[in-house]
Amino acid sequence: MHLEGKTALVTGASRGIGAACARALAAHGAAVAVNYVSSREAAEKIAGEIATAGGKAVALQADVRDAGQVRRMVEGAARALGPLDILVLNAGPSVPWKPVHELSQEEFETKVLDEMRSFFLPAQSVMPAMIARRTGCIIGISSGLSRYPAFGFSAHTTSKSAVDGLMKSLAFELGPHGIRVNTVAPGLTRTDATAHMPEDQVRAIAGMTPMRRVGEAEDVAGLVAALAGDECGFVSGAYIPVSGGIQMP
Repeated sequence: MHLEGKTALVTGASRGIGAACARALAAHGAAVAVNYVSSREAAEKIAGEIATAGGKAVALQADVRDAGQVRRMVEGAARALGPLDILVLNAGPSVPWKPVHELSQEEFETKVLDEMRSFFLPAQSVMPAMIARRTGCIIGISSGLSRYPAFGFSAHTTSKSAVDGLMKSLAFELGPHGIRVNTVAPGLTRTDATAHMPEDQVRAIAGMTPMRRVGEAEDVAGLVAALAGDECGFVSGAYIPVSGGIQMP
């Protein structure tokens, strides 16, 4: 229970990696705000599971691309659970899978700008209270594709590369205030977002991975929970792949 007494907000936590992060943080003692944009029932189910297991959680609706909604979400989390110690930036727009020459300008710009808003706005919103308390931990969920491109993912690679740059800048600027900022970069991970992939393609990637499997959401959540703890109190500005060794920095 190394996170006991701490409060966390996880964006995009109604499913997939975000839900796994919410569960993992709660399992280690943190009170957790479960953000969702439209999947209210799923988010409340996650919060209910945490409460049933003896933890404390609340589901909070907000579109993290909207500054006003983000501000109300952060204020609501603090009122319900206490000052935020941990922010996990997981929410992001869907990934357009298209070759570069088939992407429209609108598709490309929407992906990149929405991704940046979904990271920048929540991070900026939690900063004042964290700076005032001289403590805090911000963890961004990026992607191995930010450094290892794949065919058809140019918009995703670009947006996540921008996220990586933002996270490094936050680590540099917030470090003097006692706030740690790190980036977690999953490889191929089984979630509903990747469920469309043909199984033979998944097996092929697993076969190229030193650990001979693809990731699960819980693999990513385990690292997030570890980074959130004081045991990692001098770890900041890191980019850490969760890829079974297929993406070595």
